[in-house]
Amino acid sequence: MTDQLARQLTQRFYRYLAVSSQSDAKSTTLPSTPSQHAMAELLAQELREHGLQDIVIDQHATVTAVKPGNRPDAPRIGFITHIDTVDVGLSPDIHPQTLTFNGDDLCLNAQQDIWLRVAEHPEIAPYHGQEIIFSDGTSVLGADNKAAVTVVMTLMENLKGDHGDIVVAFVPDEEIGLRGAKALDLETRFNVDFAWTIDCCELGEVVYENFNAAAAELVFTGVPAHPMSGKGVLVNPLLMAHDFISRFDRLATPEHTEGREGYIWFNDINANASSAVLKASIRDFDLQGFDQKKQQLVEVADEIAALYPTGHVSLTINDTYSNISNAIGEDRRAVDLIFAALEQVGVKPKVIPMRGGTDGAALSAKGLLTPNFFTGAHNFHSRFEFLPVPSFVKSYQVAEALCYLAAKQ
Repeated sequence: MTDQLARQLTQRFYRYLAVSSQSDAKSTTLPSTPSQHAMAELLAQELREHGLQDIVIDQHATVTAVKPGNRPDAPRIGFITHIDTVDVGLSPDIHPQTLTFNGDDLCLNAQQDIWLRVAEHPEIAPYHGQEIIFSDGTSVLGADNKAAVTVVMTLMENLKGDHGDIVVAFVPDEEIGLRGAKALDLETRFNVDFAWTIDCCELGEVVYENFNAAAAELVFTGVPAHPMSGKGVLVNPLLMAHDFISRFDRLATPEHTEGREGYIWFNDINANASSAVLKASIRDFDLQGFDQKKQQLVEVADEIAALYPTGHVSLTINDTYSNISNAIGEDRRAVDLIFAALEQVGVKPKVIPMRGGTDGAALSAKGLLTPNFFTGAHNFHSRFEFLPVPSFVKSYQVAEALCYLAAKQ
């Protein structure tokens, strides 16, 4: 049965990977790319074939559907996954392959001499003897998040036992700010008691803590002048931005923090003689620390404005997503059921504070507790992303167990 399930998952995963669906951060539309519509149409058609009800595919390439249950007293549960793959400058077209890892370096692409070196990627060592899915090294694999889409769609095809109503949602543009999840209407499209995302993470990983996140944009307006007569007149916006950045701790950045440590990350600047636009990401698990980082940006902006009285500094801060744990109240079923499911299928839980966000962070901010569990894959956003097939199977088994366990609540 496990071998049959592994083949079913792998074949469906390959089929979804054949549909290129990268998101585009520069786009202002939802979805950000037309290819995500093609992915959404494929899923909607398969949901019809599997007999789901209330299937809706909208102009944003969001697909929702309901698998009716046979336990009317059971809670109404949901699964949400995203259909976009990330753009990290690699090919948008994914060519998957399944290789058996025997402890040696793996050639992903002989023509381009792309190898996964075990010494450089020791995270592969525990999977000795297993079949593992890779790309050909010219792209990400796309397990983030088509492995999760595969798990949910296979579940909708296979599930036969006693369960309550199950609502599924497939959303675009998670990789560029959780845009699809933010636009999802919880009243009419995803009206559930609680839900789960399946995204990222190696075998056993569980996430119900993630960063609170915000994006800041600063505009420094200088005073341009010819350098021959610039003394006392010229105000250089590049130096205004430089002086601003210099006020922040160089060790409170992504490359110097880990675990639950937050940071402010200056990650983009566009400048000329008249103005400089500086962008920053604010991250913290703790709401108090999150607010303090925002306040620090405000205070330093005021300080730079005072230092350059003939120039001007403007600051905007917009929240991007929030910590899933902010939504945990007395009803912890979504979290507790994950641990029960892991125990049932024989997987040891690995609880991690995610230094990022999932679609569940956007839904939790709306009041719908939505923790996350693993797909089984490693090295997301990399040409060396890989998915051990036995871990893939376990992800499915956890999802299946959740449906049956929830019905017993």
